[in-house]
Amino acid sequence: MFDDTIFGKLDSKLQRAIADAGYTAPTPIQAEAMPHLLKGRDLIGCAQTGTGKTAAFMLPILQHLLQVRRPRHIGHPRALVLSPTRELAAQTAENVKRYSKYLELPFACVFGGVSQFHQVKEIKRGAETVVACPGRLIDLMTQGILYLDQVEMFVLDEADRMLDMGFLPDIKRIISKLPRARQSLFFSATMGPAIRQLAGALVTDPVQVTISPETPTVEKINQRVMFVDKANRDALLVHLLKEHPEWSKVIVFTKMRHGADRVNKKLFRAGIACAAIHSDKTQNQRTRALDGFRRGDIRVLVATDIASRGIDVPEVSCVVNMELPLETESYVHRIGRTARAGESGAAISFVTEAERGQLKAIERFIKKSIRVDRDHPFHSAFADQKSGKADEGLPTAPWIAPRKAGGAPQPHKPPHGGKPHKPRKRHAFAGRRQPDFGQKRHPGA
Repeated sequence: MFDDTIFGKLDSKLQRAIADAGYTAPTPIQAEAMPHLLKGRDLIGCAQTGTGKTAAFMLPILQHLLQVRRPRHIGHPRALVLSPTRELAAQTAENVKRYSKYLELPFACVFGGVSQFHQVKEIKRGAETVVACPGRLIDLMTQGILYLDQVEMFVLDEADRMLDMGFLPDIKRIISKLPRARQSLFFSATMGPAIRQLAGALVTDPVQVTISPETPTVEKINQRVMFVDKANRDALLVHLLKEHPEWSKVIVFTKMRHGADRVNKKLFRAGIACAAIHSDKTQNQRTRALDGFRRGDIRVLVATDIASRGIDVPEVSCVVNMELPLETESYVHRIGRTARAGESGAAISFVTEAERGQLKAIERFIKKSIRVDRDHPFHSAFADQKSGKADEGLPTAPWIAPRKAGGAPQPHKPPHGGKPHKPRKRHAFAGRRQPDFGQKRHPGA
C-alpha cells in the first residue's frame, strides 16, 4: 500500500498500523530522515513539534526492534526516548502505542508527578522501548529499576526546551550511562551554540535534516503575556472578561478536555454566556456551540487544541491561552483565530512559573518577544522573575510590592482585599544531588 514511499520499506505490521492511523504519505521530515535512520545513521534534526518527527524516529526504532531480535532483560530497554515534559512524553507514548498495535514489543512511559507503581509494572513486563522525562528516569535508575547499558537507539527530543528548563546536568548524567556503540538521534527546534555543543557530544558522523515550517504572520495581533499562579488563572479570566465588556467574542484555549469543562463551569457560575467544544462533545453539541458563538448568543467559546484549527469565526475580539500549548505551532494556530480577514485582534497568554520554557520556545518560533502586562490584580512576581522578563513590558501595577535587592519576591496584597500572596518555595530535584548510580552491569549485557 506504500510501495512508492519510505513507508513501503517498513514491516507489513507497521504499515498496517500507520494505515489505520490515517497515514497516506510521509511528511517532509519523515521522507528525509527515515532512509538514513533505517540504515543506522546518527541524525541531527532541526524541526518543530507537529512536523511528524515522532513517526520519523519511532518507526525506524520499531523496525529495528522487529528485525534484530534479542533476549529480553527486565529493566534493560533497547531504545530510549528522552522528553522534556510529561505532556510530550505521554504524547510520544500514545504514538508508540498506535504504531506498535500489531507488534509484540512492550514499552513504558515514565515521568514524575504521579506514582511510579504502574510505570514500574510496565518496565517489569519487559519494556523494550522507554519514553522518559529526565527526573523520573534518574530516580528509577538510582533505585536500580532501570539500566541503560543495553540501549541501542537513543533519542533526545526537544533539546532546546531541555536546556531552557535546566536539564543539562541530568542529560549529561544520563548520556554517561549509555553504551558507546549506539544510534543517536538529536532533535531541536533551534540550533544555537549550546545546542550544537550538546549535539556534537552526542552523535557520531551524523546526517543533518532541517525542516523549517512557514511561520504564519502574527503582526496584526496584539500579543500579551500575563504572569499568574496556577490557582489564580480562573479568577484572572473572569476579571478580564468583566473589565472588558467590549470583548464580544472571546475564544479561551485549554490543553485538556477536562480543563475546558472546568473553565466553562467557572464562567457559567460567574454569569458569562459560554460553551465548551472538544473531542468528547458530540458533533451536534459542537455545531450548536459554534452557531451560538457566531450569532453572538455565546460570548466565550472554551476549546482545546484539537478544535483550534477548525474554528473559523469572524470578528473574534480576543484569544486567551489559559495554558501555553505543548506544540509551539499550536500557539500560532490558536491566536490566528483572531485578526482574520484583515482585522486586528488581541491574544493574551497566562503563564505560570512552570511554563517559562514553553514561553521561550514560542518567542523563538514567532521570532518576536511578547510584551508583558503586569497591570492586573493577580500578577505573579515569582513567575515573572523566573521567566527572565522582570525588566520588560508594562509598568508594574501599584499594588505589586517591589522585589528587595538580593531578596525573595515580597508578598503583595490584591487591590480589593484578601490574603497577601506569598510565592511558593521551589525545591531543586533531589536526583541532582544524589551520588552516582553505582549500578552493576547485567551479567548478560
